Amino acid sequence: MYQQILVPVDGSATSMQGLEQAIGIARLTNGRIRLIHVVDELSFALATDAYAGYTGDWLSVLRENGNKLLQECLQKVEAADISVDTVLRDNLDGPVDELVTREASSWPADLIVLGTHGRRGAKRLFLGSSAENILRTSPVPVLLVRAPEGASHGE
Repeated sequence: MYQQILVPVDGSATSMQGLEQAIGIARLTNGRIRLIHVVDELSFALATDAYAGYTGDWLSVLRENGNKLLQECLQKVEAADISVDTVLRDNLDGPVDELVTREASSWPADLIVLGTHGRRGAKRLFLGSSAENILRTSPVPVLLVRAPEGASHGE
């Protein structure tokens, strides 16, 4: 049960909470983890704002940052003595939620562990909800891990 655990990571506190839970589950089931990071439009928009004067290849910079994040998370999982690999995607191939559920099908995952902000109401509608879409369309069970009380919602 839950031998192959897919964990989307974006560097936020909530995704790191999800990773911690996935590590715990993998320890119990002697499972393996696949980390996935998706470079999306929001990352691109934030990067172009942050580096307004930069004229380089934005997508390369975002992919490089995504690879760094994946390596940091990979080291954390390896330190727990759990088998792990990584996948980097960009949403030029589709929305984040579709890429995650596609990965869950093709790998194939037994479980997706997903950190979520637990937003409600207007905030959720404004920001959209990849977590909600993954939950609705996932081919496998999804464990939603909410941010701890008092955690910043600014990630």
